[in-house]
Parts: sequence; structure tokens; C-alpha cells
Amino acid sequence: MTSNAEEYAPSPAAWVRDSVDKVTEAGTTDVIDVHGLKVVVLTTRGAKSGKIRKSPLMRVEHDGVYLAVGSNSGSAKNPVWYYNLKADPAVTVQDGEVTHGYLAREVEGAEYEVWWERAVAVFPAYADYQAMTTRKIPLFVLEPVA
Repeated sequence: MTSNAEEYAPSPAAWVRDSVDKVTEAGTTDVIDVHGLKVVVLTTRGAKSGKIRKSPLMRVEHDGVYLAVGSNSGSAKNPVWYYNLKADPAVTVQDGEVTHGYLAREVEGAEYEVWWERAVAVFPAYADYQAMTTRKIPLFVLEPVA
């Protein structure tokens, strides 16, 4: 019997579920893009369910460190994966055919500003998303684990 710790729970959002299925079938994130830009797949553990959750995110990377941008397309609410990272910062990121373990930590202050500039340089719509919401879009740096 599979425990919650190993059970994958597909997203209720069709576009997320379809994107993750496409990546799983192909074995690479190169089969999907958003507006011609690369994505990665972030795997987290559900904060409430304990089940495995997968989310395609824009690929923001600098010197082997990735960024998870909690834009939720400018929604008033944080994406569900935000709460997963807060509850359990151990994640994996699939970039192309490579999957590796990372530890997530939310950034603030000057570090936030540096990473925000990097995020907007990769995907300018992030600036529009920030203008659409009153919440400050959270950023998580994903640092590789040995």
C-alpha cells in the first residue's frame, strides 16, 4: 500500500496536470514552454495532505540556484505550493532531463530585490502580476543539496 509520503496527487488545475503529464511522458521539461520560455517542474510535499505535488514554474536560474516565484498570475492569493514550501522546504526541481534536490528559503530585503530583477528579466509579466495584486509576491531561493 502506498503511503501519502509517496503518493502523487495531480493538480486540480487542468493546465498544470497536463503540463506535468507531458513532462513525465517525455522525461524532459523541454517539451513545454510558456511564451517561448523554458520551465522547470517543482516537486513539493503537500502541507495538508502529505502527498507529492508537482508544479511547472518559469525557469529562473543563476549559478545553479533556482527561484520559485509565487506570482500566481497576479492573484490575491499565494499559490498552493507556497504553503508546501513553508511546511517542508525540501524539494526537487526538474530542469530538462535533470532532477536534483534543493532546499527552499524565502528571501527578503536586498536579496529579494536582486532575485526580483532576475525574475522580471526572464519573464517580464511578473512586473505586471505584481501590479495586479496588493500582496508582495513571495520569492523562494532553491539551493542545491549535496
